[in-house]
Amino acid sequence: MKKLIYTFLTLAVLSTSFVACREQTKKEEVMEEMKDDGAEMKIKDNKVKMETETKKVKITDDEIKIKDKS
Repeated sequence: MKKLIYTFLTLAVLSTSFVACREQTKKEEVMEEMKDDGAEMKIKDNKVKMETETKKVKITDDEIKIKDKS
C-alpha cells in the first residue's frame, strides 16, 4: 500500500513539473520565432507585443494571443 502511494505521489510531482516547464517554453518559442521573422517588439508593463507583416502576437503572464493579418 505504501509503495502505491509513493508511486502516485512521485508521478503527480513529475507531471506537474513538466506542465509548468512547458508553459514557459511555449512563450519563449513564440518569441524566438517572431524575432527570427524580424518582428517589431513593444514592451509595456507585463505585456509584450510583437508584430510582423503577417502576424501580431500579444504575450501576457496568463496567455499568448496570435492573430494573422489578412
